[in-house]
Amino acid sequence: MTVESTAARKPRRSSKRTAGAGAKKAAEPELVQLLTPEGERVEHPDYDVDLSPEELRGLYRDMVLTRRFDAEATALQRQGELGLWASLLGQEAAQIGSGRALRDDDYVFPTYREHGVAWCRGVDPTNLLGMFRGVNHGGWDPTTNNFHLYTIVIGSQTLHATGYAMGVAKDGADSAVVAYFGDGASSQGDVAEAFTFSAVYNAPVVFFCQNNQWAISEPTEKQMRVPLYQRAQGFGFPGVRVDGNDVLACLAVTRSALERARRGEGPTLVEAFTYRMGAHTTSDDPTKYRADEEREAWEAKDPILRLRVHLEKAGHADAAFFEELETESETLGKRVREVVRAMPDPEPMAIFDNIYADGHALVDEERAQFAAYQASFSDGEGN
Repeated sequence: MTVESTAARKPRRSSKRTAGAGAKKAAEPELVQLLTPEGERVEHPDYDVDLSPEELRGLYRDMVLTRRFDAEATALQRQGELGLWASLLGQEAAQIGSGRALRDDDYVFPTYREHGVAWCRGVDPTNLLGMFRGVNHGGWDPTTNNFHLYTIVIGSQTLHATGYAMGVAKDGADSAVVAYFGDGASSQGDVAEAFTFSAVYNAPVVFFCQNNQWAISEPTEKQMRVPLYQRAQGFGFPGVRVDGNDVLACLAVTRSALERARRGEGPTLVEAFTYRMGAHTTSDDPTKYRADEEREAWEAKDPILRLRVHLEKAGHADAAFFEELETESETLGKRVREVVRAMPDPEPMAIFDNIYADGHALVDEERAQFAAYQASFSDGEGN
């Protein structure tokens, strides 16, 4: 599905500051919102989208199926079929909204949680699971969907995205690049370096930060003294905070930032203010550091529920649509289970493939040593 939208190009209004008792304190950060938690459509002076009922239903379908896939992957890990899983529960709107803002020729550098963006780029969901099952290092060709392999090292993909964007600009193309990362990654030096280079070289890159409030067990107030999107000001490019649970706002803001990049106006930092409803990964227990009341407050802002309410109120979707989607969701879950359990183990020597394009003496030596080690188990004595 390709979502067509119209994003205004007016400059974003800067946040004002108000005086406090004896010190200046930042005013409440601006938050771009087009769909309230109650499902009401609202206007914003700088951003907008004009979507048909079919396109709205498409966004809803994207989020529902992404959440079902994510839940299935979590269940598979609990059943011992995956070694680890990083859930996106609660972040569907940020990922689907931004993912549907992309053109086919744009390029994406994800972290390890962008399952919804992968869905938008046409990556088969089952391909995302090979790395977490331990049978490959990424089960898809990045050039096929312009969607890079998942990056486990925190924040390093922002440098990759910046370098790629600089190359795009030198090639004279009008495509753009998006780098996804979290609030925790924003504290990494790699991200600061990426901001510096992208600003100096006016790179056509959008830094899309999903601020889900928790860098594993560290809350944002222990990571930064100003709202995250305001960090862009120090590097010389604009930042904007968007309601990360509002798929329409995420679409509009990302589309506007991408258009700005394509016009040669440089990078933008988008902070999608959202919430990680589950654990950081399946090895984490958020009940150790988060209050139940906090999660409950965010449950009321659920991105899927608010769009469903809007669809129903506007008469854009009937019971038959939701029933068909439920059936499709069940079919997807079944396929994911079947494919994962049938994934073959990799060939032992495959670990040495695709490391260097033209070969490398040290890798050749290591390959030979490992081959000899493997052969030692076949000594003719039935081992």
